[in-house]
Amino acid sequence: MRLYKGKIPPIVDELLSALIKDGDVEVENEEEARLDLEAVLNEFVRREHQVMDEAKARMEREGMSYSMLGKMRSRVSREMDFPPQDEMLPYIIDQLLTMLFHSQNVAEVFAEDSELRKKMAPILRRHTEVESELDREVRSKIKNLSEGTATFEIEYARVMEQMKRKKGLS
Repeated sequence: MRLYKGKIPPIVDELLSALIKDGDVEVENEEEARLDLEAVLNEFVRREHQVMDEAKARMEREGMSYSMLGKMRSRVSREMDFPPQDEMLPYIIDQLLTMLFHSQNVAEVFAEDSELRKKMAPILRRHTEVESELDREVRSKIKNLSEGTATFEIEYARVMEQMKRKKGLS
């Protein structure tokens, strides 16, 4: 699961319209509430980049291979009090719920936490599962290269960046 900055506005639009339409929340100012939700998601993306940058920097300092990135990211995540990959969705939902309950732009929250979670999770999941689709597309474009080689890694990163730019995700 990965949250891309380019997906934040559509996610927020869909979340807010679903919650308002179903009468789960009442907002004072819809545009300001939208900005509050975007701020939560932008902060998550910022912290995620911070964790990855720190993990890469440590790997470089310690002379570790790229294959250890997942372990180093997990270690840095724990140290920085950031959720591991498999706990990101609940973490993001918790952050969004906290914002809804504390925002000056949300007049009232009528639904229970559990109901809000049930409505938010599928929307977030649908927008954050883009990475697995991208991975499949990139691998299909570079299928002639042997996985695990330096050439594969370089080409994978190059093609992935092209695909992200093409889809407006970077």
